[in-house]
Amino acid sequence: MIALGPYSISRKAAFWLVVLAASILLGQYGKDLAAALDAKWLIKFPRELTFPIKDDISRFMAWLVEDAGFGLFSFVDLTRGIAWLIEVPYAFMRGLLIDGLVFGVGNEAVQILPPLSWIAVITVVVAIGRWAGSWILAGFVGTCFLYLAAFGEWESAMITLASILIAVPFGVAGGLGLGVAGFKWRWLDRILTPILDLMQTVPVFAYLVPILFLFGFGPVSALVATVIYAMPPMVRVTTLALRAVPAEIDEFSRMAGCTERQRLWRVLIPTALPGLMVGVNQVIMLSLNMVIIASMIGAGGLGYDVLTSLRRLDIGGGLESGVAIVVLAIALDRLSQAMVSRASPAHSEDNRGFLKRHPWLTTCVVVIVGTGLLGLIAPAVQNYPEAAQITTGKIWEDLVGWLNVNFFDQIEAVKTFALIHFMVPVKRLLLELPWPWVLFILTLAGWQLGGLRLACLCFALTAFILSNGLWAKAMITVYLCGVSVVIACLIGIPLGILSAQNDRANRVVQAGIDTLQTLPSFVYLIPVVMLFRVGDFSAMIAVILYALAPAVRYASHGIRSIPPELLEAGIVSGCTRRQLLTRIKLPLAMPEIMLGINQTIMLALSMLVITALVGTRDLGQEVYIALTKADTGRGVVAGLSVAFIAIIADRLISAGAVRARKRLGLN
Repeated sequence: MIALGPYSISRKAAFWLVVLAASILLGQYGKDLAAALDAKWLIKFPRELTFPIKDDISRFMAWLVEDAGFGLFSFVDLTRGIAWLIEVPYAFMRGLLIDGLVFGVGNEAVQILPPLSWIAVITVVVAIGRWAGSWILAGFVGTCFLYLAAFGEWESAMITLASILIAVPFGVAGGLGLGVAGFKWRWLDRILTPILDLMQTVPVFAYLVPILFLFGFGPVSALVATVIYAMPPMVRVTTLALRAVPAEIDEFSRMAGCTERQRLWRVLIPTALPGLMVGVNQVIMLSLNMVIIASMIGAGGLGYDVLTSLRRLDIGGGLESGVAIVVLAIALDRLSQAMVSRASPAHSEDNRGFLKRHPWLTTCVVVIVGTGLLGLIAPAVQNYPEAAQITTGKIWEDLVGWLNVNFFDQIEAVKTFALIHFMVPVKRLLLELPWPWVLFILTLAGWQLGGLRLACLCFALTAFILSNGLWAKAMITVYLCGVSVVIACLIGIPLGILSAQNDRANRVVQAGIDTLQTLPSFVYLIPVVMLFRVGDFSAMIAVILYALAPAVRYASHGIRSIPPELLEAGIVSGCTRRQLLTRIKLPLAMPEIMLGINQTIMLALSMLVITALVGTRDLGQEVYIALTKADTGRGVVAGLSVAFIAIIADRLISAGAVRARKRLGLN
């Protein structure tokens, strides 16, 4: 320990304070130092040392499409087969919900049956809600779907619902299969783990580039991207749920003489079903989270409405479409949770007729047929009447206009102050830091926190970014992510502490955080751009709003999970409320707070790729440009660079949290 007046710090902390001070000095005078030493390579990585792999990836993708084969069929035949496998059920579901069942193609197409009416769809979801839960749930999901019709979002919502109803079964089936395989073969699980880590950290836009190249533009490509994006949680949850099955149950199945197949499907999976349904719920939520981004390659639906509203800066239309996505997500979430907790029916002999044994199924069939026939003579039964639709778009547009007119000078002053005194200095500092110094301190941090393995990982991932000539854009990404995370934590951690200690504040804070967390990421951009215009400041505000939730939730959870006996010991020792907070609660909650910061960084990086639409010049813009040009190599390398930044931050912070837990004696 080193004494500093009344305070003392460890030697390791003192060392890192010296490293921080040296980094600030190098950031301020690094360029001058490089010029004095005639070593400009210290600031800008020498081009002759780069070996970008983007061209190799592009050539490989072209080879896949043009020449690759498997003997009896080519790679193109494989992608066409996958596309057909997805397109057939999607076309049927779209016909059921939007277009009707059609015979023929093009101008010769004839509608045989109309799509389900809005009344029929609402009746079906109400029946499912009542069957899975209660009348309260049935009324809630019915109201959610009625909202979609009343606000003029019905057709777009049904397109989105058709996509979800196809993507979720494929995602669940694929995730379940890989999860079971990982459970049975540990070596496969060790291979899958880093792949899943990469899939969950690579920006969503990066998925779209190779998929667009392989499957073309259209809803099938969007569905493939959605399945790939939503599958990883199902794989992880399946493996964890199967391993969590009590050993005595597994042992009983072996003693009963079950084959491996019977043991899996009749014992392990039914026992793990509640855990597996958590994975299904995650697949649904991630699929809905993907709808806006997938609309960029032809998905249509509510995501396309939000995207076009962003392009037109139509805050009212964008907000209504975004809220419609939230409403649909909440309804599907509640239904899936109710199905998990639904008690299994008692098996007993029932001599009642079919209609009495299946009243809800009978009701749905009657309503579907009845509204289908009535819709032929009364269009309002088939389609919700436009005259009855409502909108709040004008209210939101007027509000933003009023803010711009009355508070323009104040908004501009805040923006200018933040740019001049905070954002630009941090950006300049990071861009002028010598890259060997950054490589050194990241490797050293990995060594101190996680040993040789983490040090090698940090070195290799940083070297990948350097060797592909993306260092400057990576530093801009780190700058935008860093300033956003700092502000999000300065706001979120105090809010989390407040909500943990005050129940009334907790209800208000949680309601606000739930709202921020359910809004689609693109929705944040519309009001931010209308108030602050394009640029780094607008991107920072959008990222803060999107990434704030984990900082609040983890801080609150960390404070609430402190053992009461430790707090009681502090009170008995005569600690004031301030001392209880600073000397007991915060140190003990620090591992959880660090994990919250970790999650905040992950969300910030995922949002930064989307903020490329408002003029940032970072790796996100590189991914977006690659998408517009269908340049697979450029998109994959930029996406991997963002993922590697996320992995470095995740591994360092997680290792720090583990060390903090061990130091505090926490399990």
